[in-house]
Amino acid sequence: MPDISDFSYELPPNLIADKPTLPRDHCRLLTLNRQNGNISHQHFYDLANLLGPNDVLVLNQSKVFPARIFGQKETGGRIEILLLHQQTSTSWLAIASPLPKINSQIFFDRQLIATVIKIDPKIGEIEFNFNQSSPDFFTTLNLIGRTPIPPYIHPSDPETKLRQDYQTVYAKAVGSAAAPTAGLHFTKNLLRKLQNRGVATEFLTLHVGLGTFQKLRPQNLTEKKLHTEFFEIDPATSSRLTLAKSQGKRIIAVGTTTLRALESWAIKPKANSTDIFIFPPYKFNFVDSLITNFHLPQSSLLMLVSAFSSYPNSPFRFTKFPNSSIGNAYYTAISQNYRFFSFGDAMWIF
Repeated sequence: MPDISDFSYELPPNLIADKPTLPRDHCRLLTLNRQNGNISHQHFYDLANLLGPNDVLVLNQSKVFPARIFGQKETGGRIEILLLHQQTSTSWLAIASPLPKINSQIFFDRQLIATVIKIDPKIGEIEFNFNQSSPDFFTTLNLIGRTPIPPYIHPSDPETKLRQDYQTVYAKAVGSAAAPTAGLHFTKNLLRKLQNRGVATEFLTLHVGLGTFQKLRPQNLTEKKLHTEFFEIDPATSSRLTLAKSQGKRIIAVGTTTLRALESWAIKPKANSTDIFIFPPYKFNFVDSLITNFHLPQSSLLMLVSAFSSYPNSPFRFTKFPNSSIGNAYYTAISQNYRFFSFGDAMWIF
């Protein structure tokens, strides 16, 4: 079993992107052939020429909401809360800094009040009950909430611009505390071109939650589980995907969230949540190709792409990230000044 430290690399801070490329589909695209390790350099809009009628793109249509809210504790101290998953019309699972106390109250603008119901000290997850319910709660959130961009991004743009930038053009179902960032590169024009090329496009919904933010612990590896995230693949989409796979079409997951949902669904077709933790070696059941971003060191996402590009899915056995084919791709990207992380450039592994 690998160790978390096996998935490390050094990244110059100037390669962390603070803004998306504009137009979105003009970002760079590094392609990695996982069967022979060959690397090429394209632009994202080149997918319109690289894909064809035998390809099925699967995208996560989850929509980011202004999940970061700032309040005041009863003691007067400031507190930051990141909402992750709605439990009922008034209760939410969240993380917070600093950690509040059980039964304490948090006060926000617009007369919003939260009461701390439960705390899981092991993973830092908190259950809050609010004095407002949907849809009034979401109206308040839109007024006082902030875009939940990752802490390594230091934007200079106003909130209204961030809400637009940190959202896919096909976002539909509200519920994510982080964007499915591989999809940020698509434009409506590119999607039309792909459709005209005969590329099929399917949508699922996985609301991005704590699994994306949680720091990895050794027990994640031993249990092979991450925090649960919820997804939906409707019956018609499920049928089309099953048929496409049986016809030998290439299933291309857009993003690690899409890939995790598809893998969980392939294992348990009636599943509506996933806690699957993928790291080398892992045999993928359904997905043939992956469009993704460049991920943080020692993250579950870096482990996932390492598994996707190594044995038994390719001839290359994984030992440590710097010695792997995916590691070589990352170091090539660094040498070529690719932009990294959520607003950065893209990678296509096939």
